[in-house]
Amino acid sequence: MTLVLGFVSLADLGDSMREAFFMFWETLWALVLGFTLSGVVQAFVSKDQMQRVMGSRRPAAVARASGFGMVSSSCSYAATAMAKSLFQKGADFTTAMIFMFASTNLVLELGIAMLVLLGWQFALAEFIGGPVMIVLLALVGGVVFSPKLVHAARQRIEPGGAQHEHGAPLGSKAAWGDAATFAISDVKMLRRELLIGYVVAGFLAVLVPMEWWNDLFFEGHGFWTTLENVVLGPIIAVISFVCSIGNVPMAAALWHGGIGFGGVISFIFADLITLPLLLIYRKYYGTALALRLFLTFWAVIIVAGLVVEGVFALFDAVPADRPHSVVTTHFAWNYTTFLNLAAILLFVRTYLAYRNRMRRGSERYAIDPVCGMQVEKMHAPAHLTSDGRDEWFCSEGCHAEYAKR
Repeated sequence: MTLVLGFVSLADLGDSMREAFFMFWETLWALVLGFTLSGVVQAFVSKDQMQRVMGSRRPAAVARASGFGMVSSSCSYAATAMAKSLFQKGADFTTAMIFMFASTNLVLELGIAMLVLLGWQFALAEFIGGPVMIVLLALVGGVVFSPKLVHAARQRIEPGGAQHEHGAPLGSKAAWGDAATFAISDVKMLRRELLIGYVVAGFLAVLVPMEWWNDLFFEGHGFWTTLENVVLGPIIAVISFVCSIGNVPMAAALWHGGIGFGGVISFIFADLITLPLLLIYRKYYGTALALRLFLTFWAVIIVAGLVVEGVFALFDAVPADRPHSVVTTHFAWNYTTFLNLAAILLFVRTYLAYRNRMRRGSERYAIDPVCGMQVEKMHAPAHLTSDGRDEWFCSEGCHAEYAKR
């Protein structure tokens, strides 16, 4: 395998950024819709209501955790923090992890982004592979995540006393302001991953020769090709640092480059084992449990990728066409443009509600000054008073980062 690295011309740089921008343009309306719906759910659905029905690994609890995850935040970092909060308040550890999986791999905006950039087969695969991973995690979680490790993790995060929270009424203006703040906070948390995802995908699509991808991924070896692809896909995700919706444009570039169908699916599902999140797991739950999380997640992702490709192959539905370009790199008056214009108006309205909420202040919520996440003051994992100013944090990690400044 040979890769010739040469000087990147200004023309190549321009073409790469152009490709990245139009990938973003194709999915803009999906992102706005997803973040807005996520903010509404976070504002109007009580976390305590979630916790009360997630205290075991019984099928009903797993189903409820999956359902709550599907309508929760799609941000991997937000899902990780929320899963930790649920576990801290008494949820079963495996069920909290299932919530986290559903929150990032069974959400509407991910499916829409996959539909736009990759096609209907990939969007459908999300809702086949996601349940496969959840069932596998429910089956093995009680064994892999031993009671001793789980107890040590619960002691490590030091749960507080009794906490009560009630979902807000739909007519509450304050709650709609909170919904806007949740939505914008998710955008702020995810903006780095989105930027990296689109830019990296643009460069991959333009600068990496098709022959290099063809050398990296096996072709023409039947099952062994699929196995190599689904094993390698998550490894690329780990080192790429791209999570949540941000990995869809990069997945489109990989599909364009030659990775197999199952490999694309396993790459997308691996947004919860990127290196930054592995470090967060270690901080939350300790090294031993974080290592088991990584190996378990990787294993169920591989199986899900194999199952998805097998099911689609059984019905002769595995996509065969690979586009010469990931997206069309010019504007046109089509449904995407009209949807994007509507999405921009919705985003502006949401942002104005967020700004008004911030100006008025909130007795219930605060913004983490490190990551930008909206934090409920009563349940905040960390709090600091500095120079007469109170700050609340989504995690001890953000608290420690702020203390270093």
